[in-house]
Amino acid sequence: MSAHPPGHPPPDSDRRWPLLLVIDPAARATDGESVRIAKDVLCAGAPSVKIVFPESAEEAERALAHRGRRHPVVLGDDQALLRTVRSLHRDRTLHEAPVSLVPIGPRSTLARALGVPGDVPAAARAVLDGAPRELDLLVDESGGIVLGALSIPCGSPVSHTAAHWWTPVEKTARSLVRTLTAPIPAAAHPPPRQRLRVEADGVLLADLDQPVQEISVRPAPSGFAEVYVRRTEGASHVRTRARTITVSGRDFRYRADSAVTGPVRTRTWTVEPAAWRLTVPRH
Repeated sequence: MSAHPPGHPPPDSDRRWPLLLVIDPAARATDGESVRIAKDVLCAGAPSVKIVFPESAEEAERALAHRGRRHPVVLGDDQALLRTVRSLHRDRTLHEAPVSLVPIGPRSTLARALGVPGDVPAAARAVLDGAPRELDLLVDESGGIVLGALSIPCGSPVSHTAAHWWTPVEKTARSLVRTLTAPIPAAAHPPPRQRLRVEADGVLLADLDQPVQEISVRPAPSGFAEVYVRRTEGASHVRTRARTITVSGRDFRYRADSAVTGPVRTRTWTVEPAAWRLTVPRH
């Protein structure tokens, strides 16, 4: 049985905790009615609720840093969840309380894949009555994190107008939703071959003389990551599990969840088992 931080209940506790609601600006801009519904449900069911309307990343980080015993609840999409987890991980407080999310916005595929209901009232009720689910993280040496999936090459990037989290996202952007936890779909033209060295727990999976077309990595149960290397036609593909994955070679870009990073020449990702908890419905 996993240990829980002092002063926090085990997952099967029915005790409700005071909440900090962090309402993402994009959620307010795209679907104010869903924000209102979520607020009503949470304020009616929680013993105490503090609501913040940050207008910048720095304001959100300050609110999280000074939340005290309140459990953080994000009203927003996948990007808002990623920013919250990244901020708490950087401050080394990610273990202190479960993170909760009510998905509001154009991109919530990752949240649903992690077990959060897509329906706003159901997600809000799960914040109050659900149970924390322990999840792994992929963390790189620069402090970057991956919740869902990592892909090389990065594929066609999503419109970067939504990358700045304080920029309102129009409702028409819903058509741009991508499946964050699945391999990049095959395009009309295959991705260019890349000469990359791929190591998993020190075992060489591909070298610079073995061009690859795709590398995908995602957290898997039991503290491992699933690694898939797709080589060029006629060559064998590789699937394995590992705790540490290193990719190196000539400048390359990669997609971590929805963010494209690079170019870099080397990057190492390490699994942090049970690094955070996400509130999901009880089953």
